[in-house]
Amino acid sequence: MPRIRFESVEKCYGSVQVLPPFDLTFEDGEFTVLVGPSGCGKSTTLRMLAGLEDLTSGEIWFDDTPISHLEPKDRDIAMVFQDYALYPHMNIARNMSFALRLQKVPKKVIDEKVARVAEMLGIQDLLARKPGELSGGQRQRVAMGRALVRDAATFLFDEPLSNLDAKLRGKMRTELAEMRNSLDKNMVYVTHDQVEAMTLGDRIVVMANGLVQQEGSAEDLFKTPANRFVAGFIGSPTMNFLDADLVEADGRLFARGDGFDLALADDLARRLDKAARRRVIIGIRPSCFRPAGAEGAAGSTIDLGVKVSEYLGAQSILVTTCGARDLLVELESSSRVDRGKVMTFAVAPQDIMVFDNETEVRL
Repeated sequence: MPRIRFESVEKCYGSVQVLPPFDLTFEDGEFTVLVGPSGCGKSTTLRMLAGLEDLTSGEIWFDDTPISHLEPKDRDIAMVFQDYALYPHMNIARNMSFALRLQKVPKKVIDEKVARVAEMLGIQDLLARKPGELSGGQRQRVAMGRALVRDAATFLFDEPLSNLDAKLRGKMRTELAEMRNSLDKNMVYVTHDQVEAMTLGDRIVVMANGLVQQEGSAEDLFKTPANRFVAGFIGSPTMNFLDADLVEADGRLFARGDGFDLALADDLARRLDKAARRRVIIGIRPSCFRPAGAEGAAGSTIDLGVKVSEYLGAQSILVTTCGARDLLVELESSSRVDRGKVMTFAVAPQDIMVFDNETEVRL
């Protein structure tokens, strides 16, 4: 499989710069996920790779071969679109084999490939049907099958699960992960759903405002986000952010703000020595709040008033107040929490992240 490299690639529509010059590499055999909010440039990046959008400047390389001048059909790429894009008048077998028939592949070879891929996707009993007779999940499998029968070096997925309901989306995520393990191919997957990104990707590229914010494994992005945007985008429920001042007291460094006074970890305090008495933003994940007095609860305490309690089965999400700000708290649903109750939580120093107030870079 080729190593795919974007080198100083820029995209403009007229005088509007959508993607400033950027470099990005997709390693051989890797499942890479481009994730970010709508309008961040992830689909444009994918379409440039597929040859559906022209580059304004820069070059895309497959190993040592520049490919920006090549037509889409000459790039050895197969693509799965968001809206399935199936031919309604053709049955499933003919939809899946369409590209192979255009290439004049022998019928026996086509039949063998369609049968093998259909069995892998569990749609072998649907080959005689037409798209209008299938459910959304079945149509999405057909769209994937049409790409897989081409046996291309690189597969591109443009938000393929966004039209499915939540339960089916979860099932298709599992099937995609299983399929990825059975294929030694480059896969580039675009989504705005960070859960999809974290569960599927070998490497995740987080984008915002046309810029690559950070890239790495799901664990890297969750535990060591580069900035406030990545910290808030990766993880569900989303991270809480509070404005604070850094204050020294009793030989320790504290983050102090409206309704809280939280001790910071000693190693973080040493790194922030020059930032003492500076305005910062602190971030705390909802799962890092522990009821004071509970087993394993340690650190500074904070009183939070419960506004809403959302029961989700094994977990409950509390919407609470701290001063003038709302905070999310994630707890096990072992006991009911009433609205209006004030609860005391402990926050361990190592669970507090600190971000620069101006640049929003994690300190």
